[in-house]
Amino acid sequence: VYESFDEAENWKFFANKPITQFYKVTVDYDEPYYNIYGGTQDNNTQGGPSRTDNVHGIRKSDWYVTVFADGHQSAADPTNPDIIYSEWQQGNLVRWDRKTGEIVYIQPQPEADEESERFNWDAPILISPHDSSRLYFASQRVWRSDNRGDSWTAISGDLSHDRDRMTLPMMGRVWSYDSAWDLMAMSQFGTITSLSESPVVEGLLYAGTDDGRIHVSDNGGENWRAIDKLPGVPEGCFVNDVKADLHNADPGYVVVDDHKSGDFSPYILKSTNRGQNWRNIGAGLPERHVAWRLVQDHINPALLFAATEFGVFFTIDSEKWTKLAGGSPNMSFRDLAIQKRENDLVAASFGRSFYVLDDYTPLRSVTAQNLASDTMLFPVRDALWYLPRMPLGEFKTGGKASQGDAYYVADNPPFGAVITYYLPKTIQTSKEQRREREKEIEKQGGNTPYPGWDALRAEDTEEEPAVVLTIRDSSGGVVRKLEGPAKAGFHRVAWDLRYPESSPWTDKPQDNYIVFTGPLAAPGDYTVSLATRVNGALKDTGLQSAINVKLMRQNSLATANTTEVVEFGKRLDTLMREGNGANAAMNALLAELAAVKQTLMRAGTEGSLRAQVRALELEVLDLQLKLSGDENRDMAGDSGPVSISRRINVAQMGTSFSSYGPTPTHERSLEIAEKDFAAIRTALKQIFDTELPALRKAMDDAGVPWTPGRGVPGKS
Repeated sequence: VYESFDEAENWKFFANKPITQFYKVTVDYDEPYYNIYGGTQDNNTQGGPSRTDNVHGIRKSDWYVTVFADGHQSAADPTNPDIIYSEWQQGNLVRWDRKTGEIVYIQPQPEADEESERFNWDAPILISPHDSSRLYFASQRVWRSDNRGDSWTAISGDLSHDRDRMTLPMMGRVWSYDSAWDLMAMSQFGTITSLSESPVVEGLLYAGTDDGRIHVSDNGGENWRAIDKLPGVPEGCFVNDVKADLHNADPGYVVVDDHKSGDFSPYILKSTNRGQNWRNIGAGLPERHVAWRLVQDHINPALLFAATEFGVFFTIDSEKWTKLAGGSPNMSFRDLAIQKRENDLVAASFGRSFYVLDDYTPLRSVTAQNLASDTMLFPVRDALWYLPRMPLGEFKTGGKASQGDAYYVADNPPFGAVITYYLPKTIQTSKEQRREREKEIEKQGGNTPYPGWDALRAEDTEEEPAVVLTIRDSSGGVVRKLEGPAKAGFHRVAWDLRYPESSPWTDKPQDNYIVFTGPLAAPGDYTVSLATRVNGALKDTGLQSAINVKLMRQNSLATANTTEVVEFGKRLDTLMREGNGANAAMNALLAELAAVKQTLMRAGTEGSLRAQVRALELEVLDLQLKLSGDENRDMAGDSGPVSISRRINVAQMGTSFSSYGPTPTHERSLEIAEKDFAAIRTALKQIFDTELPALRKAMDDAGVPWTPGRGVPGKS
């Protein structure tokens, strides 16, 4: 989307809309985060990270172009993430070097006595699962390279029907040469559209065409067997995808469509004998859902994913297909790829860019039976331990800093350990249970009697149900407790690898410029257990899963070990918790004393009580000065004596944005703060344990009306 204010002389581009049309998608195996590549409609072939290590997310500046023009299918070398194969329409293939940004044109060429090749608009490129230097590419015939595209050998003849499309009927008749043809910018016809090689049997190849043919070779292309008819599928259909089974030698899959003839049915077929026989496994998909792509899980052979014109579906039995919602719109997904190391499903949409389903491993173990009856806690993917970057200068978690809303960032996956659980039924309150029973009775026209005041009162005072996830360290100590939804279905909750945040309770939302959280937990082994809380009662389900937190990177300079980093963080957090709590307690006490002074005046009982209150107030203000400093003096640029809060702040600022560990400066600042706060703690203990209770008793004895902090008025 562009906008012009000067009659189209200059244009402003709206960069905050993720509306790219991706034809295809592929992924690499870069560390620590893999990259996603895809060809776009009229907007080059692009690549970028699946996630970043900064708090803002994935910026447009993190993305790059691998080759110009219309982008189409890409392939990423699984052994070298710097080598990417990209193409523009009609088979113009290049090899792109990420380090240099250079491209080498590597399209296979006919020999001197041969005619021009016919390449599909989106010609298929395949890296052999047996050798990353071996490529397969296709025009009307299959080509093979054993040196990453530097040279090619044709390993088949023309695998299409080789029909002249200008002689074929269209819209019920054959048309004149002088009709409105537009073949120059269209895909050529009689071309190969898809390729696959079995990862189980080297040289077992599949090829599909745009005119309804499938070929199978058992010997690396020396011989090919044609399949011209699929059961229940119109002749001449377009082969969108062909796949060899990842686990067994003989099964294969094909996805075809005939939408150009007005047939929008999803056709997904499976063969168990290398294409000799086929059966339809797409019958469970909705009608008029053109199918574009099929991928198979690399662990569970029964788990399949299909990209269709209206969404992504999965099946665990090749009969029932379930749509994956996950926040994605109802739209066309043209391609799918699985990043095997991370177990991520990456989808290319035709109009809303890329979508990633992070860690789909829970789908491997589900069955119709346990979905109906079992609460499940799934394995947790390894969590990387690091501190996110802040390249935009934003202290708060996430956000676009000062870039404004025209600046686009895509969300990163949640930081830390992502915990997945499933509830077969919503955990209901007693009121929800009653209404559910009543609705069934109402459907039959029966009576729904009044339950009684005691029952209604119990409903009103009932707590909302929740799922409670408890993180424990290797010794069984509780590190963190997290709440999750209690609704039926799959849920994900992220543990940010930190201990609880220990700031004092407040009824007002905090909008601090710098947001600090709890101290980091150390890399290592943890567990998560699942319990349910119903009306305040916690019930353990017995479900538990391991969490492995591992270090992502080392600092450039020599550093403290992670145990020292974490222990200093916990020590600092203890003092912050006590110091912030002391300050909050003093603020609450000052508010209470102000209310007491007003009440004493109203009650006409000032006298010695008023003097006692004032003396206590001044004592608290003096302690607060030592703890927090003089705000007025700070504003005047003359801070005076160093406050305890400043000592804490030095240790906090020095270590909260780095895993380097505390320097001697940070250690000394915390040591001084701990020593000085000990005196504050002793004085406050005297105030709250002795002086304040005595004051409250004196007010009760004097018949002073109730003030904040006191219990039920009256003489003891």
